[in-house]
Amino acid sequence: MNSYHHPIISPRSRLWFRVFAISTYVFLYLPVVVLVVFSFSDSKLLVFPIDEFSLRWYGVLFANKDLQRSILNSFIVAGTVVPVSLALGTPLAFALDRFQFPGKTVFEQGLLIPLIVPGLITGLAILLVLKELEVRLSLVTVIIGHSIWCLPIVVTQVYARLRRLDQTIEEASMDLGATRAQTFLRVTLPNIRTSLVASALLTFTLSFDEVPVTFFLTGTQNTLPMHIWSMLREGVTPEINAIATITVAISIIILAIALQLLNRDNSARPRQPGPVTGNNGA
Repeated sequence: MNSYHHPIISPRSRLWFRVFAISTYVFLYLPVVVLVVFSFSDSKLLVFPIDEFSLRWYGVLFANKDLQRSILNSFIVAGTVVPVSLALGTPLAFALDRFQFPGKTVFEQGLLIPLIVPGLITGLAILLVLKELEVRLSLVTVIIGHSIWCLPIVVTQVYARLRRLDQTIEEASMDLGATRAQTFLRVTLPNIRTSLVASALLTFTLSFDEVPVTFFLTGTQNTLPMHIWSMLREGVTPEINAIATITVAISIIILAIALQLLNRDNSARPRQPGPVTGNNGA
């Protein structure tokens, strides 16, 4: 009997792979590390080595009223985008999982377009539509753009969890006299809760940091990324390093929680096929 054997990877190939992987990580994350280090420099000049470490620039940030306003705007946008995306994305995920309808495959693939197309294209497309409708640019238009951009995240995560959910437990709940609403609240919702929370955290983080879509849709009220963008016109300063460090830290914490929830959700038992029972308990 012939058996297939995986090719043996030579030690030299393994070494080169490790070197390539380490170089890639250094290329991606070394600038972030440098940014964080310089945010604690007491000097206004970005020179190395650093003579004295200080929290001076963090104090300067918290005294900046325009920055505080932009942070508040970012929280307003992200805090609104999360419930909007969940409210629209969850029913769409259920529709894709529970119903068959003409054009379902095209519809499913079409939902992914905002994730596939670059943010600049998405923002420009939404801007053209809003201009045709004569909608004035404001935080509301930013919320609309972010919601469209983040919607596929909620749909894909909830849809993936629903595909692994054993529907017989829902049928058993209704066989025992529960209504569809009660079954959803007491059976379905607890089983997809981690996907909803993880999607909400991912959506909040991406919306909070989004630049391309915001660039086209913002009005006179700046969000935090746009405020940083305007500060960069004067060059990279220690204040920018400090606010970027805070943003990176918040994003890492939220993404770590979201990924932990998604990993826990992905380890759930896959849906097992079983007999479909009627609502009469037969």
